[in-house]
Amino acid sequence: MANIATRDAYGQALAELGAINDRVVVLDADLSKSTKTNDFKKVYPERFFNLGIAEQNLLGTAAGFAAAGKIPFASSFAVFAVGRAYDQIRNSIAYPNLNVKIAATHAGLTVGEDGGSHQMLEDIALMRAVPNMTVIVPADGVETKQAVMAAAEHQGPVYIRLGRPKVPVLFGDDYKFEIGKGVVLREGTDVTLVGTGIMVSKAMEAADLLAADGISAAVVNISTIKPLDNGLITEMAQKTGAVVTCEEHNIYGGLGSAVAEVLVETCPVPMARVGVEDKFGESGLPDQLLEKYGLTAASIAEKAKAVVAKK
Repeated sequence: MANIATRDAYGQALAELGAINDRVVVLDADLSKSTKTNDFKKVYPERFFNLGIAEQNLLGTAAGFAAAGKIPFASSFAVFAVGRAYDQIRNSIAYPNLNVKIAATHAGLTVGEDGGSHQMLEDIALMRAVPNMTVIVPADGVETKQAVMAAAEHQGPVYIRLGRPKVPVLFGDDYKFEIGKGVVLREGTDVTLVGTGIMVSKAMEAADLLAADGISAAVVNISTIKPLDNGLITEMAQKTGAVVTCEEHNIYGGLGSAVAEVLVETCPVPMARVGVEDKFGESGLPDQLLEKYGLTAASIAEKAKAVVAKK
């Protein structure tokens, strides 16, 4: 199967969802070609609403649709959807626990040439701290489509984090996404690599590198950051005795923080975090940026060796 961007899979899923659920409406902030909500607009124009470059209005209107019984999917770039409209997300959506789905694209360093002002690296931290909010970061196109369908069925606010570039397809037609459940993609005995989003494929590559050095690495896909699969994380930490988290996000407040919070209470083990180390991004090609900021299979493997040595 060809590589696909999670934002592309999101657009395809919306068009499919519109055919089976007439309560679904889609809202955008004048970025529908980039967020791929245009796919929905083409087939259901009467249920598509462009709110213009006014993200606070976008999320406030989405709250109104939800209060009226609709299932709104509201989209913009992550830095705008979360950064500019945080007050509306907190007070107009999460506080009254309204059924709004925020699907934000262009998250992380892989926005690339748009640079640090557009590379949102704090959105997971912001969203997981908001009560009532479910936070999902799909690893590939297959998981994205299923996550969109699951979000539509879920009652309450959901944040779905999506990316710009094409990424490897990890899952087949037999894959089953479930909110709040992680998936073991590879068994191992020496260390557990816990990934989310595009870093899941990097973790799989790192496991191959480690195997060549005689280290057996398990790989876990955590696509739901909140609610976190505490049981699986604890189980894998007990089994391997060491953990490395991998995310395209600031190491503060994201997956690494969430996993550390669980393990410090349930199973303290040597642990390391692979992510952006409290810095803003910069303009560059996605692969160059991932290399510069240490979000590579080699970086994961290096940190895995370090935590294994601490056991």
